[in-house]
Amino acid sequence: MVKSRSPGIWFDHFLNSSCLILQVCERQSLHLSPDGPTQEKGMVFPSQDPLDRADFNAVEYINTLFPTEQSLANIDEVVNKIRLKIRRLDDNIRTVVRGQTNVGQDGRQALEEAQKAIQQLFGKIKDIKDKAEKSEQMVKEITRDIKQLDHAKRHLTTSITTLNHLHMLAGGVDSLEAMTRRRQYREVANLLQGVVNVLEHFNKYMGISQIRQLSERVKAAQNELGQQILADFEEAFPSQGTKRPGGPSNVLRDACLVANVLDPRIKQEIIKKFIKQHLSEYLVLFQENQDVAWLDKIDRRYAWIKRQLMDYEEKYGRMFPQEWCMTERIAVEFCHVTRTELAKIMRTRAKEIEVKLLLFAIQRTTNFEGLMAKRFSGCTLADGTVKKAELPPPSTNPFLEDESGTETDETVIEKGDIDRPKKPKAPDNPFHGIISKCFEPHLYVYIESQDKNLGELIDRFVADFKAQGPPKPNVDEGGAVLPSCADLFVYYKKCMVQCSQLSTGEPMIALTTIFQKYLREYAWKILSGNLPKTTSSSGGLTITSLLKEKEGSEVAKFTVEELCLICSILSTAEYCLATTQQLEEKLKEKVDASLMERINLTGEMDTFSIVISNSIQLLVQDLDAACDPALTAMSKMQWQNVEHVGDQSPYVTSVILHIKQNVPIIRDNLASTRKYFTQFCIKFANSFIPKFINHLFKCKPISMVGAEQLLLDTHSLKMVLLDLPSIGSQVVRKAPASYTKIVVKGMTRAEMILKVVMAPHEPPVVFVDNYIKLLADCSTDTFQKILDMKGLKRSEQSSMLELFRQRLPAPPSGVENTSSMSLMAPTPEQESSRIRKLEKLIKKRL
Repeated sequence: MVKSRSPGIWFDHFLNSSCLILQVCERQSLHLSPDGPTQEKGMVFPSQDPLDRADFNAVEYINTLFPTEQSLANIDEVVNKIRLKIRRLDDNIRTVVRGQTNVGQDGRQALEEAQKAIQQLFGKIKDIKDKAEKSEQMVKEITRDIKQLDHAKRHLTTSITTLNHLHMLAGGVDSLEAMTRRRQYREVANLLQGVVNVLEHFNKYMGISQIRQLSERVKAAQNELGQQILADFEEAFPSQGTKRPGGPSNVLRDACLVANVLDPRIKQEIIKKFIKQHLSEYLVLFQENQDVAWLDKIDRRYAWIKRQLMDYEEKYGRMFPQEWCMTERIAVEFCHVTRTELAKIMRTRAKEIEVKLLLFAIQRTTNFEGLMAKRFSGCTLADGTVKKAELPPPSTNPFLEDESGTETDETVIEKGDIDRPKKPKAPDNPFHGIISKCFEPHLYVYIESQDKNLGELIDRFVADFKAQGPPKPNVDEGGAVLPSCADLFVYYKKCMVQCSQLSTGEPMIALTTIFQKYLREYAWKILSGNLPKTTSSSGGLTITSLLKEKEGSEVAKFTVEELCLICSILSTAEYCLATTQQLEEKLKEKVDASLMERINLTGEMDTFSIVISNSIQLLVQDLDAACDPALTAMSKMQWQNVEHVGDQSPYVTSVILHIKQNVPIIRDNLASTRKYFTQFCIKFANSFIPKFINHLFKCKPISMVGAEQLLLDTHSLKMVLLDLPSIGSQVVRKAPASYTKIVVKGMTRAEMILKVVMAPHEPPVVFVDNYIKLLADCSTDTFQKILDMKGLKRSEQSSMLELFRQRLPAPPSGVENTSSMSLMAPTPEQESSRIRKLEKLIKKRL
């Protein structure tokens, strides 16, 4: 590197070389960038020379040439090379500058030449435009005569076509009138359609009198044909008397072809009169006063129409055109007449209608409607009162499965059977309800019968339960669902399917009301009514009294059979809850869309939820009551006399023993309803832990050793409670997080209470601060209980309480006293007491 302390001569050479290098850079920049110094170097001629780099640094470059002091010996050679390069650059710059002297003059000359070329081009374009205009004028003159010839040809063609149509119309009208008089209907059918089509071409010429006269003659011929054909049919099929023995003639068959061309009213009149004459015998045979008209002989009606349709096919099948669908029209009209006649006779003899007779008539009628659906397409129903059902839109749910087969009365509603989604079935019978709709106003007989049957079924369930007793313990398979539950829903499904075949209107709503009634009865009579009752020394207690806290009363413990019964009732209520929800969905599928909102089984589902809650509360109450004597024994111990800390106390062993006796039985019997076993664990923890803390406050006074023993016992109970869901089980499962959180929070509070008791109360400020820090409880009542547990005198407690009030943190905005603060942050025992009060209110309302 170049150093500042070099000899003087070398330094002079070094400065000279530096100046020369800078001159080279300046000249090379001017040579490569003629537009000025603002243009970046190397953009015109790419170069690898360091002097051409945009970030050139003279000091670095000189250091590269002379890295050491010894390298300065060649400075003269370097200076000469640089001077040579400077001279070359000066020559190049001079050449470039001289070359730019004539650029301005050359540019002006090029511009003038370009302007001259543009003027020449403009003159040529103008000449071309003039020639094009002259050519266009010449073409117009040539084609003028051709256009006139084209118009003349078009008008001549139109005139000839119109004259031909007029000739055809005039000749056709004459022929039509002559054929009408001779009743040549086959020829008339072909001719009339042609005349009508030709006449349409003359709609714009109706102002001409001759054309108007021809149009009026055509209309008159049509009217005459219509009247004449109706007269021929009236003569062949008179309203009174018998049909013509010779059967249909070819004249009538050809007349039907003409009717297709005439006004549609003629066709409708022919069909109406023929069907009326054809069904006249039916109205006489099945009059209201006839014995065969009643429901028990309804088969004869359908047998009669079958014979008539066969007779029609043999005699008149070829007389009417195929597109008239006369066979279907006769059958549809028969259905309308039958519906009217049946409705009339059932109104008259409503008291004679029985359930079996009504179901028999409905079954035979629906069978006949199904037979019609197989035989006919339903294309004639558009004009009737019953319209062809529309196909539902295709489902977009990929999990829907096609329903295979038809539902039968014996189909059993398994658990989740209704829950499986299915595609809506397309109504494949357009004739459904065309007759059977008349039975709908009388379906109240069927509904009343189902009401009676369901009442008897519930009574039989009650009697069977009393006779057979509670179900046997079923530890291997989990809690058994009562068999009567499945029987009830099987009967419900049978009724639902049967009623939906009869009607999808108001009767389905009435049946839903019956379902709701007996679901509630089943919940209260079979489930709640058979829950075990508890007894105490003060007398019998109902389910409601189980929610009341009565300290000092000894509650009898449930037997294993009673625990299994409670679990079985809980499982049954859970099954009923799920199946009732599915039943509601099925009812909404069966009923008309306009009535879906009136189907609501939420109240019944709530009833089963209450049964589940009561069952869980019974299990909790039983285990809770079994632990009460142990907690009472804990509160009566003389904890100030404990001299040393040993193993867990006897009361802890007793609590653990009761837990190990009850919980495995409950868990095994609720294996199929795991979520409700979790609820049982959570409710027991919420009940037992506050009660344990309350009994802990009753342990007073407590010595230091006694507090340590209680702390050990509390830890033992905490570990047992954490293991409660899987206690006594060979398969160890991790307890639910929600349950673990409750146990840890409650038992940690109990441990903190004992740690505060163990802490010395001197100095008081430290003791109060530790209490606030460990318990975070601003209630003076809790602090008072802590002082009682420590065995402090009243005078000491007063000063402590005053200090406690002074050391409390500032209350939040809107809170004026510590009691309000304690309400904002309730303790676990306060929360448990509130839950019990809420359950008590719910029980009273129910």
